[in-house]
Parts: sequence; C-alpha cells; structure tokens
Amino acid sequence: MNDEASSSHGEPPPLTGAPDLVSLRGVSKSFRRGAEVVTVLEDLSLEIPEGDFVALMGPSGSGKSTLLNLLGGLDRPDSGDVVVAGAHLNDMSEAALSRWRAANVGFVFQLYHLIPVLSAERNVELPLLLTGLGAAERRRRVAAALALVGLSDRARHKPAELSGGQEQRVGVARAIVSDPTIILADEPTGDLDRASGDAILDLLLALNRDHGKTIVMVTHDPHAASHARRVLYLDKGVLVDRPLA
Repeated sequence: MNDEASSSHGEPPPLTGAPDLVSLRGVSKSFRRGAEVVTVLEDLSLEIPEGDFVALMGPSGSGKSTLLNLLGGLDRPDSGDVVVAGAHLNDMSEAALSRWRAANVGFVFQLYHLIPVLSAERNVELPLLLTGLGAAERRRRVAAALALVGLSDRARHKPAELSGGQEQRVGVARAIVSDPTIILADEPTGDLDRASGDAILDLLLALNRDHGKTIVMVTHDPHAASHARRVLYLDKGVLVDRPLA
C-alpha cells in the first residue's frame, strides 16, 4: 500500500514496465528486549521497481530503519524472503553478503560516519578498497563522485574543515562511488538545516532522475518525502495507506 507524495519539484512520471529491483515476501523481524520479544516487522510484502525513489515514513519504532537494514543485507529476517537485485539475501553467507553490499549498495547516514583523520577523497575511496580496483581507477572514480556532488575543490579537506552540508555531500559521494544498484538513505537530512538539507535532497533527486539510481529513504520530514516518487507509511511493522492519527 502506498500514497503518492505531492511535490513542488516537478512530478516524476510513474514507473511502468520497470522490473522489480526489490521484492519482499512475508517478511517478519523481532528483537528481544530483556524477557520481552518485540515484533518490529510483521508479514510485510513489498516490491520496489528499478529506478524508483521511495520515502519510508512512520513513527519512531515503526520498523523503518529495520527495513532499510534488511534491504542492505545488514540484518536478516526471522521469516520471509528478501530479494534485492536478484540476490536472495536470506541464503547468503556473511562473506557473500559483504561482497554483495560492496558491489550493490550505497549507504547514506544521518550522522555522516566520516573518518575524522581522513580527507574527503580518502573517505569516499573507502568502499572501493573492498573491490579489486587498482589505485588509478579508484582515484578516477573518487574524483568523478566528488565532482558530481560539487566538492572537487574540497577533496583534500578533512571533515572538521567542512560544513555539515558538505560532510553529507561527502557521504553521498561515498555512497555512489562504486556505482551501486540501490542507495539506502537513513534520515539523510535529519542533522542539517533546511538549506543544506534541500541541497542533499536535490542531489538525491538528480541521482534518481538523471542517473537512474533506485533510492529508498527513511525520513520523518514530509518536505523531504515530497522529493520521492512515492511515499510508503509504516506503523507497528505493517504498511498502511496513510499516517495514522
């Protein structure tokens, strides 16, 4: 179940005929909190076509970040099937999952997670160190990613020398440097002022529209969600048609 986001950024055309990049079938996930078992996702099924831009909204504890972690192979469901980019994540070993993530997933985090002692270009290069690419090709990709986010002139700067918005743009460059199949963004504007947040949202929108990247973004902010093609609402681990009062 979903609801289209109203947007002032030019309504993107609906996706028709695109193959599903993400397919979840009957996915459930629980966590133990002391003696209590807390169900976070319950019998959830979902398809996301290739090239989609989906915003996940819902109250805290509704399962949004857990769903993102399942899509990125950072966690496994208790039951059900998670298929992303043709890979059945449930069946993969930890080593295989690590290789799959390196090739297919770009993560954008709310708090950037940059390494303070490394320059912007070295932070962006980190995902490529998990690949077999040579140094020259890594440098080329890093330069291209930083250029795409408008930070070529900040390549040698360390995180402490950047603004929050610039740090997050470094985070986006790191997410796209390996040309991932899917970008997973967890509250990417949650720690930014409106102007800096809008710049990040416009960048994600351009990655979707101009470069065909599939994006799943968790957000509490309706303004951020308005940049997506569609909005999905989670409440108590299930998809609902609209926010519950």
